[in-house]
Amino acid sequence: MIERIGSVIVPIGVALYAVLYLGVQSMYSVFQITPEQAGIDQSVLLGRLMGTLILLLLVALPALGVIVGLGWLADKVTFGTVGRLVNAVRRRPWLIAAIAALWCGATYWGLLDVFGDTDLAVKVVVAVGLGVLAFLVPFRLLRRKPVGRAGMKVLVGALTGLGLGFLLIMQMTLGAIEVQETGKANELITYVGFQDQWAVLRSAENDKPLYDSRWMMLLGESNGAYVLYDCDRFETIRRSMDKTILESIQLEPERETGFKCGTLAEEAQTAEATGQ
Repeated sequence: MIERIGSVIVPIGVALYAVLYLGVQSMYSVFQITPEQAGIDQSVLLGRLMGTLILLLLVALPALGVIVGLGWLADKVTFGTVGRLVNAVRRRPWLIAAIAALWCGATYWGLLDVFGDTDLAVKVVVAVGLGVLAFLVPFRLLRRKPVGRAGMKVLVGALTGLGLGFLLIMQMTLGAIEVQETGKANELITYVGFQDQWAVLRSAENDKPLYDSRWMMLLGESNGAYVLYDCDRFETIRRSMDKTILESIQLEPERETGFKCGTLAEEAQTAEATGQ
């Protein structure tokens, strides 16, 4: 049982991590920068995700044990009926191929969400259409030999990971937009490596406060420069590390009720409109 489940879980994890960097790119594009400009490459991303991967493993192992236990219990309670039903389904290759094909078609829902808001009816049509036209017959042919059945498991797992990855990309982008508007990061984007860190800056040249001593979000650092997000002005700023002192630092600060970014930007727009 563990071997069979592992042959599906591993491709899911590999595919999910493969598209995760696309999600990081989408997340930082909200602030008009690339992950590299924030000092994030593949090695940094993997380091930040290590704690998340360990947490997911700690959650997945008990969940897997519970599923196996419930399956065993259901088989015992029904006096083997569940086991016979599962075996009967497995002996029907067209049925297994159809289920796998429809599942693979459904994994494209996440891709549709990334490209735009799509109606549920369109998603259903895409899932069924792709499943029947692209996957049904190849999966039925793969069911003829053990090697083909193993390959089908890998393919289904990989497409599942990609589908989950595209859903994750959408949620990461929405989380970054939430940070841009409210100055508060949700748990999802912090788990995937986004640092919700804020600092008050001083000039290293004359020790004077910078940006009126307002809190600035530290998006990252690269090539000797800090990349900062000015929440009050909706601006992303690069400033030399040699000329900047991080006087005070807060990680995941608490926000008062009703706090939002862009107050100074709104005042500037109001003043400009009044002046005109």
